[in-house]
Amino acid sequence: MQKVINVLAVASAAVSIAVVGTGAYVYVNKDAIIESVTEKALGSLGGLGGALGGGGLGGDLPLGTNDLAAPSAAPQASAPEAPSGGFGVPTF
Repeated sequence: MQKVINVLAVASAAVSIAVVGTGAYVYVNKDAIIESVTEKALGSLGGLGGALGGGGLGGDLPLGTNDLAAPSAAPQASAPEAPSGGFGVPTF
């Protein structure tokens, strides 16, 4: 029985040392780890940088317009008014 307890004690000590060692490594190298993750995340965006900057989103068209659709001669109907009162989303 004593041998089983000794094996468990050694295993517990090994796990504790591993956890403390990993925590110390992360604490000491946290800046390098953050920098590495940031570079990988920004690098994975690839060619989206130009599109996110506004160059590839349709030029000078306003957001929500479709440059492939033919212009409509009929005026667009306005959205119906939301009922007043209650806890609805406020309109501006």
